[in-house]
Amino acid sequence: MENLTGNKSFNAAIYVRLSKEDGDKVESDSIVNQKDLIRDYLKGMPDICVCSERADDGYSGVNFERPDFQKMMKDVRAGKVNCIIVKDLSRFGRNFVEAGRYIDQIFPFLGVRFIAINDGYDSFCSKSSSDKILIPFKNLVNDAYCRDISVKIRSQLEIKRKKGDFIGSFAVYGYLKAPSDRHRLMVDEYASTVVQDIFKWKLQGISQQRIANRLNEMGILSPMEYKRSCGLNYKSGFQTNPQGKWTAVSVGRIFRNEFYIGTLVQGKRSTPNHKIRTQVLKPQEDWIRVENSHEAIIAPEDFQTVNRLLLRDTRVAPAEETVYLFSGLIFCGDCRRNMVRNGVCQNGKTYTYYMCGSNRTSKECTAHRIREKTVEQAVFQSLKTHIENIVNVERILRYIKTLSFQQNEVKKIDVQLIKKREEIERCNLLKANLYESMISGVIDKAEYLELKGMYENRRKDAQAAEARLQKEIDAILGYKGDKCQWIERFKQYKDITELTRVIVVTLIDRILVHEEMRVDIHFRYQYDFDRMVETIGNVDRIQPIPMLLPVREAM
Repeated sequence: MENLTGNKSFNAAIYVRLSKEDGDKVESDSIVNQKDLIRDYLKGMPDICVCSERADDGYSGVNFERPDFQKMMKDVRAGKVNCIIVKDLSRFGRNFVEAGRYIDQIFPFLGVRFIAINDGYDSFCSKSSSDKILIPFKNLVNDAYCRDISVKIRSQLEIKRKKGDFIGSFAVYGYLKAPSDRHRLMVDEYASTVVQDIFKWKLQGISQQRIANRLNEMGILSPMEYKRSCGLNYKSGFQTNPQGKWTAVSVGRIFRNEFYIGTLVQGKRSTPNHKIRTQVLKPQEDWIRVENSHEAIIAPEDFQTVNRLLLRDTRVAPAEETVYLFSGLIFCGDCRRNMVRNGVCQNGKTYTYYMCGSNRTSKECTAHRIREKTVEQAVFQSLKTHIENIVNVERILRYIKTLSFQQNEVKKIDVQLIKKREEIERCNLLKANLYESMISGVIDKAEYLELKGMYENRRKDAQAAEARLQKEIDAILGYKGDKCQWIERFKQYKDITELTRVIVVTLIDRILVHEEMRVDIHFRYQYDFDRMVETIGNVDRIQPIPMLLPVREAM
């Protein structure tokens, strides 16, 4: 190559870069090694004077929005630098399009000499025809290499997420990374109690904003400030003030976070490809959920109750600290709109009542007026009766488990079930053999289609019978203690003397008010209760249960 610089001197910037994300080898491509190689090269270049050294340690080469690279370009535009030296093209960048734009357009326009030592490239030497082919080709290879590393990293992270490994930089508020395994979470004793208090207050009827105010008044640090106080260099995209405070939004994020019930939810966001750094939210069905991956802070039932309330209208009256007893739970039995609470003063006394919200605003429905005290009494009595029924049903099911007939009935049905499964396998085998018989000429196509349809019908009938028999077994063995935790939630309130907000939201799904002050109460876990009653009915048909007679009317 012919030297075209003459006696011109250059003010050079040494640029070095390293990123594990690109798959760079730490030993050979370390920042120090890159600088040493460039300095050694410049010993034989008296026309080049180094005026600055720029290093982007930990930044990917797929984009050029790197701090020190931008500082270097600022010096170039200010006329302080007119020569850039890198170890090789991969240190300059791994984006084929952008690297080519800088080398072929921006640097020549700004009069910048560009040197890539290991690639033997110097823009102030006349370019051979091979250079015009090799340089773009090397940039393309560097780009492809970065893409390949990106795909491998993404797939590896996907595997770790599915295994239940936590791969976030910071643990969720309420948890810490385990010292022995940074991919495992352990409960933070202090922060976890704050999370539990937040859920408890919500169940008691306190609004998100009042919960946030209470936490700030108590001097409890917000999640961001707490992480910083623990020595973590944590930054949040939600921060708007110099010191992060608790807000209704931050409390709401805690309410919706499945981490607190032991479910690890990851992969919510991703980048379209390795060149685009802006993250986009993925559809919920693409999120990776691993249940029971770590210790739960909040009981799943409480988590579900709180999130159910978040979907209801549970605004707090300005003069009140908590919501009213039935807020978000009482509806019109006809139009299904929220019932509105009102108060009226008579003879110095205040009477509160509910009326249909649709009637109040547009008169599209009748008033359905009912006193709050009447609703409270109806709910209290119904709840007491329902709890008694649950206790009785549980007692009967415990008795059923001691009966010898249960296993005998299951064995009888199980024999039939095995025969049906064998029939399904036989039909599948016959269908497979039919095709071979047609190919070998034993049967023609018409016979093949006829026999195939017959075997397919047999298989479907056998599958339907299999499902029916399995359902019978499930009905007989329908009561399983480990699946009846909801029973304990009802039983713990069997001696209640008054209703509280916690009791109402925990045990009741909704209250419907019909005309003539008729109240219809829908309890939670009604499906489970009905299944238990159905199980008792199935058993009673096979073998009458004497102890069922006294409670049959109650059920």
